[in-house]
Amino acid sequence: MNKYESIFIVNPNVEEEGLKALEEKFTTLINSDGKVESVENMGKKKLAYEVKKNAEGTYMLVNFEANPDLIKELERVYRITDEVIKFIVVKKIEK
Repeated sequence: MNKYESIFIVNPNVEEEGLKALEEKFTTLINSDGKVESVENMGKKKLAYEVKKNAEGTYMLVNFEANPDLIKELERVYRITDEVIKFIVVKKIEK
């Protein structure tokens, strides 16, 4: 299993319960074929440019271990989740 870091930006209109539901949804998906190490709500921040007509968004950071096959599925789920306006998944390099 490889170590990954993912940041996804959520629509700023999503309430706290909605953020918890999204966090639960993604951690459950990752835990199905990996292990979540940490999830951090980084709060609302102003975006460098408008994304889907939003000037700000709520940043969520997830550190996890997973098999490479899971990343494709995780990105697919990010894409079809309406509340997620932007995301990135990066493989961590071990030193």
